[in-house]
Amino acid sequence: MQITSASIQRHTLQFKFEAGTSRGTLKEKDSWYLKLFSENKLIGIGEAGPLKGLSIEPLDQMETELEKVCEQLIGMQIPKSMDEVFEMAQDVSTEGFPSIRFAVETALLDALHGGKKLIFDTPFYQGKERIPINGLIWMGSEDFMKKQIREKLEAGFDCIKMKIGAIDFETELKLLKSIRAKYSKNEITLRVDANGAFLPDEAISKLTQLAEMDLHSIEQPIKAGQVKEMAKLCAATPLPIALDEELIGVNAYEDKIKLLKQTQPQYIILKPSLIGGIQSTLEWIKVAESLKIGWWMTSMLESNIGLNAICQLASYLKVKMPQGLGTGQLYHNNIASPISIANGETFYDVVKKWEEL
Repeated sequence: MQITSASIQRHTLQFKFEAGTSRGTLKEKDSWYLKLFSENKLIGIGEAGPLKGLSIEPLDQMETELEKVCEQLIGMQIPKSMDEVFEMAQDVSTEGFPSIRFAVETALLDALHGGKKLIFDTPFYQGKERIPINGLIWMGSEDFMKKQIREKLEAGFDCIKMKIGAIDFETELKLLKSIRAKYSKNEITLRVDANGAFLPDEAISKLTQLAEMDLHSIEQPIKAGQVKEMAKLCAATPLPIALDEELIGVNAYEDKIKLLKQTQPQYIILKPSLIGGIQSTLEWIKVAESLKIGWWMTSMLESNIGLNAICQLASYLKVKMPQGLGTGQLYHNNIASPISIANGETFYDVVKKWEEL
């Protein structure tokens, strides 16, 4: 069977609240769905969901690039294996557009499995397996952040990730202390994400104060691109560091090895839409594990189409620690799907159906 046609569909996701980060506040986000057809039947769908201010791809060129990708995919045979998927995705020109590479791989994997939004055949898709996730606390006023923390704890999360770096550091410390006053590290795992908000000369002092709260880790304490400073920080830190934005734009396998050998972080964060898709994610994991560096996966504000692929990839990789896969509930107008959350875990509710696209 062949791919006889392909199309793109733009979808603007509307946040339920103003989502605060150290790079600004998010109210809406664009995604593009890549659809593959065989004889007018939808056989595969993938999401290209770049994030303004973070992704490397020029957002004003997304549709033009996706149209080129559609032209290249038409006439190709439906793949018969994951290796074939990666070969076909490699043949389609997506250089400089990591989220489009992710969309191409996802759509082809979906086509490989019969167009049922089955990306990896694991017990997760069958509703037989749950994945632990962290509850995400967005930046905002102290009262808003307190409200989110209370809601996540009441919802049964035992791993909470708090974005820091936008409001007063002392207020952020106070919020973390308020959690630790009630829950030990054995009861609640705390992660923080600075999104590069700290200056190199103040980072150790801030990490030392944060470490007093028995935190699991901090993501990207200083801005990406300061490799020497990050290497020093990772060597001296009292708190495990996870590289996030630092991985953006590092595409060649040799460059991945070089970066992780130079910096020697305790963890890396894997966002397929940001780092060039599924094959690239698997490469990062291979390098990290060879250097005894931990990792976990995080969605990057995709709709449920992209989130579905990342959840299934996490299941395929047999993850154990909490992943960052709880962003599907952020939007008023997400695509209805079987992906559900309860008691700090995400799972496939097989009773629920996918919304037609």
